[in-house]
Amino acid sequence: MNDVITKTKLKKDDLVQVISGREKGKQGKIVKIDREKGRAIVQGVNMVKKTMKKRSQNDRGGIMEIEAPVRLCNMMIVCKKCGPTRLGYKIEGDAKKRVCRKCGEAL
Repeated sequence: MNDVITKTKLKKDDLVQVISGREKGKQGKIVKIDREKGRAIVQGVNMVKKTMKKRSQNDRGGIMEIEAPVRLCNMMIVCKKCGPTRLGYKIEGDAKKRVCRKCGEAL
């Protein structure tokens, strides 16, 4: 099917904001990135109800609310100074740093 791995500048634990769709404007940290599908799970965003089976004696089954994946193209990293922004790179010595495109601050 889709064997292309999506290239992204976003990483796990980045604070991102959803920029389109029904979850537009919500912010959260990236929990997991799936590069094969081009999606990421963001904490507290795109919550869906899912029925879970009882796995053990003390485990509770029933209807749970979990985060569903959001497409990577629908999210933007959030800079501490200027809010949602694009990512750029700056090479300082032998280190490659991710920087905010608006203010130039390291992310």
